[in-house]
Amino acid sequence: MMAVAAAQKNREMFAIKKSYSIENGYPSRRRSLVDDARFETLVVKQTKQSVLEEARNKANDASLEECVLQAQEHIPAEQNVELQDEQPNLENLPMENDYVAVEEDVEIETAQPEQSQAQEQEPEGEPQQPTKNDYGLTEDEILLANAASESPEAEAAMQSAALVVRLKEGISSLGRILKAIETFHGTVQHVESRQSRVQGVDHDVLIKLDMTRGNLLQLIRSLRQSGSFSSMNLLAENNISVKAPWFPKHASELDNCNHLMTKYEPDLDMNHPGFADKVYRQRRKEIAEIAFAYKYGDPIPYISYTDVEVKTWRSVFKTVQDLAPKHACAEYRAAFQKLQDEQIFVETRLPQLQEMSDFLRKNTGFSLRPAAGLLTARDFLASLAFRIFQSTQYVRHVNSPYHTPEPDSIHELLGHMPLLADPSFAQFSQEIGLASLGASDEEIEKLSTVYWFTVEFGLCKEHGQIKAYGAGLLSSYGELLHAISDKCEHRAFEPASTAVQPYQDQEYQPIYYVAESFEDAKDKFRRWVSTMSRPFEVRFNPHTERVEVLDSVDKLETLVHQMNTEILHLTNAIQKLRRPF
Repeated sequence: MMAVAAAQKNREMFAIKKSYSIENGYPSRRRSLVDDARFETLVVKQTKQSVLEEARNKANDASLEECVLQAQEHIPAEQNVELQDEQPNLENLPMENDYVAVEEDVEIETAQPEQSQAQEQEPEGEPQQPTKNDYGLTEDEILLANAASESPEAEAAMQSAALVVRLKEGISSLGRILKAIETFHGTVQHVESRQSRVQGVDHDVLIKLDMTRGNLLQLIRSLRQSGSFSSMNLLAENNISVKAPWFPKHASELDNCNHLMTKYEPDLDMNHPGFADKVYRQRRKEIAEIAFAYKYGDPIPYISYTDVEVKTWRSVFKTVQDLAPKHACAEYRAAFQKLQDEQIFVETRLPQLQEMSDFLRKNTGFSLRPAAGLLTARDFLASLAFRIFQSTQYVRHVNSPYHTPEPDSIHELLGHMPLLADPSFAQFSQEIGLASLGASDEEIEKLSTVYWFTVEFGLCKEHGQIKAYGAGLLSSYGELLHAISDKCEHRAFEPASTAVQPYQDQEYQPIYYVAESFEDAKDKFRRWVSTMSRPFEVRFNPHTERVEVLDSVDKLETLVHQMNTEILHLTNAIQKLRRPF
């Protein structure tokens, strides 16, 4: 019991807001990015379901009379009088063709008191049967309602949205929808229709419009009461969608993403080499707190490493220095030598993250951000999209210098940093990050698996020989020798099959994937990413450090103009080089 209480106290000291560790039933001694993502998916689904159910119950409790009053509150007084005179129901709305079709029980705002009274008189012991007045909100509508409820200004804010309506009784019903939009002071931007493939539905209609959030919610409730429509769905453009999760658009928003995974900490796991070392555990807490306090734009804090930590670094550094010329890929060897030439890699001290970050920024535009430990798969991959690598600053325990099941500064510095200084590899890392933004939970699992078998444990061919480029291999000489031996299986790198290959990190991998080259791996990866279900594309703007969603013609035209300018400069350069001296 004392051990449990101590672990709980330590978790509170870490002040971790989001954890998927043993307190949530996750096995602490086994870790993989795929399991992280899978467990994260389970927790998110449970949380989302409870939130949606609560919001739907609240929405269903509201009476139709309250909806009318709320709608009228959002409409100017002079329009209110007009509405009361008109009794706005769908039967009274004129058609675009100036003729009226008779509808049955399709009022927009009028309540049905007889039915309400009947429900009130219903005995408590009998379950209520669902009626067609159960106007429960969808997920996107709940998010819209939550945004509108923040303040009167938020409720009156304009919302760009799209409505997808399935018409049961033909395209003639479209006129009623457009009149209802006009009644709620909306502006129609685009209307598109097609014959529906759904049985019992005549047409599917897409309507893009601008309207205040409050009026949009009332419009949705009104249209749902009509018997002319099979279904109606909202696609909010400026709203955070549960189906397309929020993701950072600027590097500064990574401050909101530092979700730590606490599954293999010296305070929590008896198998950790530092579990019984109070001095080591206290040291880890101190360095973790420094990372927690870091914000975008801050200089990376300086860590004064102890003699014991420097000794651990020296042991691993000298081993890598001996093995790299023979077993590491050419790109790694070149960057390693460059780091030595600039006196960043020396055996007498650990490099500081700030000097390493400056080196990377100068060579490939990558920079570093201190992390307290292992991040969730989604958050870690999102950082790569901004050419930011989340790096730990603590050092593995001295009793286990040549292997660590969790990331530490030696793994980051000797394994990842040299290749992040290579332009081709840096581009590949960023493309994995960009592909993760807005991806589904299942796709995050696949992307994290591809990352595992490439950036962490990847092999490539070089002049007919197999060389290592994975950071987990280059910073762990035991697995490096295992990976290039005949004791394991080598498979050709194909993202589709690599993405579903199970793995774990407690033992050496039985399977490694071999790329023909970095360029070949990037080409295959791009083709595979194009098959993902994400309904939009993104690009990173290096000038603004922003990720731009390519979801409009205007954005695409601006990008094409920029590309045409670049192509013009390249064409001029080629012509000048071809001229005689």
